[in-house]
Amino acid sequence: MTSFEDLIASRKSWLSEVLKPWCQQAGRGDLIKAEPDWVDIAGKVDPNKTLWAWAWARFPELVHESLGIEETAEVEVLLKDGRKFQGFPDSRKSLRGQLFLWGYDSVAARSSEFGPFSIDDIESVRRCVEQ
Repeated sequence: MTSFEDLIASRKSWLSEVLKPWCQQAGRGDLIKAEPDWVDIAGKVDPNKTLWAWAWARFPELVHESLGIEETAEVEVLLKDGRKFQGFPDSRKSLRGQLFLWGYDSVAARSSEFGPFSIDDIESVRRCVEQ
């Protein structure tokens, strides 16, 4: 590297080509291990806006690019064990790789909280079609 601009470009490249892809495939345990040192690893950035937002980005229909977990769209979460849950994500409660939903429990015939669902246990997330 011969200039400060080269150094900046290298740092940006490392963030987008190494850290972000790592977050999108890492298991919850490794993400939790990285969190305390994230400021040293990624720079002076909020882990909720980078580490966890990038981790949840493996499910694009769950996240808003700049806000993180999107609360305004109802989603269906398919777990790796085959169970399905439908509801609105609770981004304030969904911390450290654990997702919570608010939805209608047809058995109890009332609104209920579903979760937590570990990021490792989620197979897919899709937005529900409004009717």
